[in-house]
Amino acid sequence: MGKVLLIVVIVLVVFRILSKRTPLLACLFKRQKQAKVNTSAPKHRQLFTVLTFAKVSIRRYFRDRVAIFFTIAFPLIFLLVFGLTGKNNDVTFHIGLINQSHSRFSQKFVEQIRSSKTYRIDDSVKNLSQANLKMGRSEIDATLVLPPGFGQTNKQGLPAGKAVIYYDENSAQAAQTLQSVLQGKFESINAGLVKTPAPFGVVAKSTNTKGLTRLDYTVSGLIGFSIIGLGIFGPVNYFPQMKKEGVLRRLHITPLRVWQFFISSVLSNAVIGLISIAIMIAVASAFMNFTIVGNYFELAVLLVFGILTIFGIGLAIGGWAKNENQAAPLANIIVFPMLFLSGTFFPRFSMPEWLQYVTAFLPLTPIIDGIRMIATEGKHLTEIGPQLGLIAIWAVIIYAIAFRVFRWE
Repeated sequence: MGKVLLIVVIVLVVFRILSKRTPLLACLFKRQKQAKVNTSAPKHRQLFTVLTFAKVSIRRYFRDRVAIFFTIAFPLIFLLVFGLTGKNNDVTFHIGLINQSHSRFSQKFVEQIRSSKTYRIDDSVKNLSQANLKMGRSEIDATLVLPPGFGQTNKQGLPAGKAVIYYDENSAQAAQTLQSVLQGKFESINAGLVKTPAPFGVVAKSTNTKGLTRLDYTVSGLIGFSIIGLGIFGPVNYFPQMKKEGVLRRLHITPLRVWQFFISSVLSNAVIGLISIAIMIAVASAFMNFTIVGNYFELAVLLVFGILTIFGIGLAIGGWAKNENQAAPLANIIVFPMLFLSGTFFPRFSMPEWLQYVTAFLPLTPIIDGIRMIATEGKHLTEIGPQLGLIAIWAVIIYAIAFRVFRWE
């Protein structure tokens, strides 16, 4: 019920924003004229200008179908691809099954194999010739053959026999794993038939704690991907376009100050970012059983902090570049290392140790790590001090550069 309510709230917010169709520049200049804002205006009027421009920016965003696709739909596509393909982490073998025995035991064993989720049986395989053809094409991993007499009773009156696994060299590893799995199954059957105590054994005990799954890393990384798309590619695309159309030049001759423009842009992107991330989390929760175990408010605070920091990079690039030809290459140089080295698409622990150390200082890394710690590990903001500190340092550096290089034309 909570998931449904979350989705309904998101839809209502988006509908509310889209329902207002006031033209962009007309709304902005009209409100500024009414407020009569100048450099000596009262602070509440300056704040009114910031909020007005932020509201206009949000409306402009939701009228841009391309922006909506790349900041909401595109991350959702990645989420569905990575999340659904990695939803089932169980080992599965695609095999051919040939039962040459007519014993009752073999028939029962075949039924058990077919009912198990570990095996996918290719029913088109009827003989070894067909099996060899399919294994040669890598259409199946191996072929399990139950030879004649498999499961018939021996002198002790117990069913016995040896199954045979056929494989080619391309699937040797899968066949060896399959052999281990079936050996474990036969040992279980043997234990039920012959009551002989084993001198050695092993016992597994649960720690009663839930480890992180692949989905936990996937959702956290793709939230970072969404922040990158909104915070960098957004400004890099529309700032040069606004310069080209003369929009920023006209804004420059108004009483709007650079800091007001920056703050309003950050506020609008924070709102848009939270909406897009809320949609992503709702989809992951509804279709992939993703659960946030941490505090929602603390997660929202971290997300706003992260959006603010990454958006500063987009402001710096888009504010400096005169046109798309300058902005796009610089954005790609900055974005792609973060996408592939900050844990966006795969966990950083799979990297070499020296690379983990280096990538820990990228701007996106502490954001993704912080999201994962709060959302999937249940940590609080007070427990992710190193991540927050690194984000704060990057925010100061990035906005110092952005203010320095920003130009209206």
